[in-house]
Amino acid sequence: MSSLAILILTCNEEENIVSVVENAKKCTDEVVIIDSGSTDKTVELAKAHGAKVAFRAWTNDFAAQRNFALKQTEADWVLYLDADERLNEELIDEVKRILASGNMDAQYAITRKSVAFGVTFSYGVLYPDCVLRMFPRQEVSWVNKVHEHPTCKLPERRLSGHIEHHTYRDWHEWEEKLCLYTTIWAEDAYKRGKRISMPGIFFHSVGGFFKMFIVRRGFLDGGIGTYLCCTHFFYTMLKYLKLHELQRRGD
Repeated sequence: MSSLAILILTCNEEENIVSVVENAKKCTDEVVIIDSGSTDKTVELAKAHGAKVAFRAWTNDFAAQRNFALKQTEADWVLYLDADERLNEELIDEVKRILASGNMDAQYAITRKSVAFGVTFSYGVLYPDCVLRMFPRQEVSWVNKVHEHPTCKLPERRLSGHIEHHTYRDWHEWEEKLCLYTTIWAEDAYKRGKRISMPGIFFHSVGGFFKMFIVRRGFLDGGIGTYLCCTHFFYTMLKYLKLHELQRRGD
């Protein structure tokens, strides 16, 4: 039977850490927390519930955190979870089946369903997505500072079951993530040579709203879904405005 380490990135996650560690332990005894400097009880609670904890200072680079996590284990497989995510029972059974098979000839994608503001979303901005999360440890690495993604040459397969993603608890948390993600995206895009005009900012923002409201049918999630499509217009506009500001200062 192959071994598995579940890797979890954290910073001030004391409200989530016990639940995510206990959920992860349904698949494996090796749960590894990569903490970027929590000032609450995240680390203490993680250790108390049997997780291994490693520290890496936050450098606005999600890929670097995930690559660092790979060095903290010798397990055959790694599965990445965020602190606000939970594996459902069907997915847990699927993971165990893969480990028992001994085959290491694929990387695995997992369906993720979002719960935000107390609502489970099926359309629009929080439309259920499919994320690559389970890999033979020696076959994967990560790129991009934000909206990071794995590089792995193995064929992709999908696991049954899903991850339940408990994202934004309230609008304050949404605002904090908005500011963080747009800043990281703009800085990374600027370094990669991406540039934008003021008219381009407007058309990208309108396009973002159209995609979420019409293509992904965000209106079918009711008033809250429609509102999130509107906020996606603002999110898109803000990240490109920050890019434009960087290029104005630097060019």
